[in-house]
Amino acid sequence: MTNQPPTTEAQAGGRRFFTRPRECVFCTDKNAVIDYKLVEVLRRFITDDGKIRPRRQTGTCAKHQRELARAIKRSRHIALLPYTGEVLR
Repeated sequence: MTNQPPTTEAQAGGRRFFTRPRECVFCTDKNAVIDYKLVEVLRRFITDDGKIRPRRQTGTCAKHQRELARAIKRSRHIALLPYTGEVLR
């Protein structure tokens, strides 16, 4: 038996997250707006548990991530979005 490292990432445990290109959707598309009333847009940035996805998963810049978090929290407050996921309700 030799002490060779594993040949693939799957054998080494693999990666947890899929890496996406770091391009902000809102910076590239000037017509895309962040509004607390646009629930379908905001759902793309929320996990199934109802948590806000981090920047490394969504690819948004820091400025737009702050705006997204603010819009998501506003829409939760007026009951457009749930605080928890579908399983916990």
